[in-house]
Amino acid sequence: MFQPSGQSSKSKHPKVKVLDPDIDYSKVKSVHSISSWWGIGGIFIVLVVGNITNYTNSHLPDGLRNAHLTHFPNAFIAERAWKDLKILNDFGPKPTGTYTNEVLAVDFLNREISYIDQLKNRNQQLIVQNQIVSGGYVGVYMNKSAANVYRNVQNVVVKLVGRSETSSRHALLLNCHFDSVAGSPGASDDSGSCAVMLEILRVLSRQSDVNRYSIIFLFNGAEETPLQASHGFITKHPWAADVRAFINLESAGSGGKEMLFQSGPKHPWLIEAYAKAVPYPYAQAAAEEIFQSGVIPSDTDFRVFRDVGRIPGMDFAHTANGYRYHTRYDSIDYIPLSVLQRTGDNILALTKTIANGDELGSTERYAQGYMVFYDFLGLFFVSYSADVGLMINLSVVLLSIIIPFLSLARSTSGTHGKQIRSETMTGFLATFLGAGASGVLCFFIGLQLDTVGRSMSWYSSTNLILGVYCCPALLCQCIVHLLCDRLFGSKTTPLSLALKVQARLNGVNLFWGMITLGITFTGYRLAYIFMVLILCSLCSSTLISMLGLQNTVHKWLLIHTLFQIVALAWSTQFYHILMNMFVPITGRIGSSINPDVIIGTLATFTTLFSCSYLTPLLFLLKKTDKLIGELVAITLIALVLASSTHVGFPYRDDAVKAPAVQRHYITHTVRKFYDYNG
Repeated sequence: MFQPSGQSSKSKHPKVKVLDPDIDYSKVKSVHSISSWWGIGGIFIVLVVGNITNYTNSHLPDGLRNAHLTHFPNAFIAERAWKDLKILNDFGPKPTGTYTNEVLAVDFLNREISYIDQLKNRNQQLIVQNQIVSGGYVGVYMNKSAANVYRNVQNVVVKLVGRSETSSRHALLLNCHFDSVAGSPGASDDSGSCAVMLEILRVLSRQSDVNRYSIIFLFNGAEETPLQASHGFITKHPWAADVRAFINLESAGSGGKEMLFQSGPKHPWLIEAYAKAVPYPYAQAAAEEIFQSGVIPSDTDFRVFRDVGRIPGMDFAHTANGYRYHTRYDSIDYIPLSVLQRTGDNILALTKTIANGDELGSTERYAQGYMVFYDFLGLFFVSYSADVGLMINLSVVLLSIIIPFLSLARSTSGTHGKQIRSETMTGFLATFLGAGASGVLCFFIGLQLDTVGRSMSWYSSTNLILGVYCCPALLCQCIVHLLCDRLFGSKTTPLSLALKVQARLNGVNLFWGMITLGITFTGYRLAYIFMVLILCSLCSSTLISMLGLQNTVHKWLLIHTLFQIVALAWSTQFYHILMNMFVPITGRIGSSINPDVIIGTLATFTTLFSCSYLTPLLFLLKKTDKLIGELVAITLIALVLASSTHVGFPYRDDAVKAPAVQRHYITHTVRKFYDYNG
């Protein structure tokens, strides 16, 4: 803009301190240094934030009791569901074909549904059918195919009739199974889901408003065998042709939050319905891609409805306390009212939204594209199309690299661009090499523990993972950063220590940016995990640039740390999700792979993911000896506990505390031969 002579212009931008090119700022780095104790304080911050996210991952709403009916007449009442669950639990194990499953459980369901029918609102119509079905299919499990033939398995099917003229041809299916594996009461897997569905049926049937479309409640009696009763329903029941979408309720643990871990395929309107309806979100698109990759040794009725019925749907499962999955500890003793309340509130709201929406009447019109979806600590839910995700990922990555570089160049009056690029590449190289070196170290530790007979030392004492794997990974990353600084860092850089560290942090942006774009362009949606991490760094660097704080002593560091607390909340929640899921899984995957390799790899990744934007800050410390010494001490103590004490014994058969039992697969077989007439 033209400025008239004699008038001074007032800059619209904050004042920026420009470096004097004649001063060697590397000699005054003590001005920007901070106490060595802040290194240990940084570890403390990571642990505190990690504990907070662990709390949010396990926090559940209070369960409603019968006394609350007066104030909440149309609400899900956990106490009523818990009473149904107790009856199913008290029957004991209910394997398909046993008296408890085929007679006691079926009679209870029919009796309870009859009570619901008697007390329903006069506007509602219930139709009940008991299906006994035989059939067979060729299934693929763990990349192996096998013929599965079944005879006389049972389904209890209830239809809550909708008001729409086309409701007879369009219905939403809710599915659970009441059978269990031998030796387990199956309270969470899957009697708890049966109790939730009974209460949802009870609540909906007592409302005066009739749903737009019909809702079919399928209580199937042969899922563990596997997936037989759902196959019998979807291939031979007359109502199966009416189903346009489904909600499957499962469990791979005992209690906790139910996670949405599969949806579709395609049909993004299902995720939009979830975002609109669910009061307590807990969903990750990454979980969907991990589960469908086959690395988790499990399967659900979702596969049958999707592959055989060609129906879109949503798959929910409780994943907490996976040690109890398929054991005698999967009992009602570990399922409080709050678990049923949370699941019931979510599924009831979702059911009503889908059953009254436009999409169920013409699902094929909305069968286009995929959705990126995730929640942030259960506080809010984010979803957008995969195409939008591509643009978001690309924009965030480019801006996260360009804005810090321009900001740093501007703070040096554009005279030290080469030095800034050099320090950025040093930060990238240190992060890359640190990731590889820490992975190799943790792999070596895992092999050594297995060699001395201490494999899975962390199985029942999961905090050992922090010392045995996370701490060595962080130690290795810190040492690599120090070595890269010595080998590749400029000894006479004109940049101040603050600018040098900010340039190294931009190298971390470059590292995660390349990973984000690589995953994005290969078609995987889980790139959002890294995009959010980069976004936190982008926000802090943008704010620092806007305020002109690049050359300040501590102000830029404060802003960076505040945004990194948000990033830590994001990253540590994945640590808890992955460990809560995979640590119990290592107890049942067999001996084909060393479990320490799996957990060591996950620990290396989550450590890098959580601490990569904090590690370059060690150059701000006056001395790094205390931080390195602290990490070495923690590592040695953890390794001693894991290899030489009872703390490292992997199994615990404790009914009071959380059990972590050793598993052995033993099959008892009774063979009966039939002729062609049966």
